[in-house]
Amino acid sequence: MLQQKSKKILVYFFLLLIIGTLNNKNLNNTNFTNVEKILIQGLDEKNNFQLENDISFLNINNLFFLKKERIEEIIKKNNLVENFVVFKKYPSTLDIKIYQTTFLAKLQVDDNNYVLGSNGKLIDIVQNDTSLPFIYGDFEIKNFFKLKRALEETNFDYQIIKNFFSFKSGRWDIETKNGLLIKLPQKNIKESLKLFSIFLEKNNEKINKIDLRQHNQIITNG
Repeated sequence: MLQQKSKKILVYFFLLLIIGTLNNKNLNNTNFTNVEKILIQGLDEKNNFQLENDISFLNINNLFFLKKERIEEIIKKNNLVENFVVFKKYPSTLDIKIYQTTFLAKLQVDDNNYVLGSNGKLIDIVQNDTSLPFIYGDFEIKNFFKLKRALEETNFDYQIIKNFFSFKSGRWDIETKNGLLIKLPQKNIKESLKLFSIFLEKNNEKINKIDLRQHNQIITNG
């Protein structure tokens, strides 16, 4: 019985060795198809074309061994990109879907005009979008997004904002398109905006300035 089992084990061993050798040989001789097509969508024609060219310079040998990290490094360098997805479509197509960042505001840095994107990056845009608010003063981007989050959480209509004014203390003022100046406190912004909303619901008078810097107080100037 032991001899029969030993013979069976030897037979199985040689079969595995032969099959493994054949598989390795076939794998080595496999001719993986090179990347023949790169499809990029989500940006304008110019930026899609630029990304396609940048990725083509990687000299991608084949889709099977392609490391997505190499593609991601190139895509992330484009400030217009908010998010993206890379698909490998076998045998020879690379499909990239770009989600463009949302333009939030205009600003000027060192006499150069930029647009701040929802990805937190400054974008050099030649075209002047007059619908976007302008940010005046030096500010930290994280503080702007803190303010924007407070506006969203209190249902403040972002579309009516004409200008943001940033101060060295970290405090903000907002000017609306109808000329109303809202002076916000340095802290508890969300609570102050809620108080502002309640005030507007109960007041129909023409007001030029609302000061919310004092806790739980509203000072108006008609």
